[in-house]
Amino acid sequence: MSASLQTRIDELGARRPDLALMAPMLGYLGLLALKDLMGPDNYWIAALIRGVGGLALVWLFRKQLPPWGKPHLGLAVVAALLIAAGWYYGQFLANAIGIPHALPLFPGEVEYGDPRVVLAEEPGFWTQRLGLQTVFWLDVVTRILVASTTVAFVEEIFWRVFLLRALINWDDFEQVPLGTFTWWSFIGTSLISTIEHPYNWAVSIPCWFAFNALFIWKKSLLFLVLVHGLTNLFLYIWVVYQGVARGNVEAWMHW
Repeated sequence: MSASLQTRIDELGARRPDLALMAPMLGYLGLLALKDLMGPDNYWIAALIRGVGGLALVWLFRKQLPPWGKPHLGLAVVAALLIAAGWYYGQFLANAIGIPHALPLFPGEVEYGDPRVVLAEEPGFWTQRLGLQTVFWLDVVTRILVASTTVAFVEEIFWRVFLLRALINWDDFEQVPLGTFTWWSFIGTSLISTIEHPYNWAVSIPCWFAFNALFIWKKSLLFLVLVHGLTNLFLYIWVVYQGVARGNVEAWMHW
């Protein structure tokens, strides 16, 4: 990238700090569309593209990020294990007691199944040349890698650094210290998170309660990136273990 282009991006970020903090998330969400466009055989390629694209936007607007803070690694690991377990088993509990799986604006039954079955039914270029198992594991590795890195960065920058403060003072959110607590922002961001997770909304709300509470407690962006990334890592590893080793088809509803 030319120095002049980076300079223009820096100037844009200085003029519109809200845009700088939203851009990685919006870019990542936009690239999610590639998954449906490219089909099951290319899911792993789509994951790589959105992973690299999201991180590239974080890097381009890096000058607008606040200080990263301390990692609190031990606490991050413990918190991530608990939140991942809550998400996984919480969804099963919600299903068992009859809580609708999807938000009202997202009608229809939630469909899930073993991804290997889908690949076998719709073999494409890579499946035919590399084999079903190879393409399946490429999808597994790339999805977990992106969820544990890119997703953690873009979501924490958007939710905790931007929106948690913007709901306190939208016009001058930069003047709101990181980790400032109000009931409006705490509950509001948690409820809005259901739009991003419409088919896991019942567990998304308590998950965001936990993320918000940890951020308000430690006031560290790096800590929340680690918690979020490790949560996704533990959750997806457990899903793959349940789905592959134990043959639990229902586990794939988290995939």
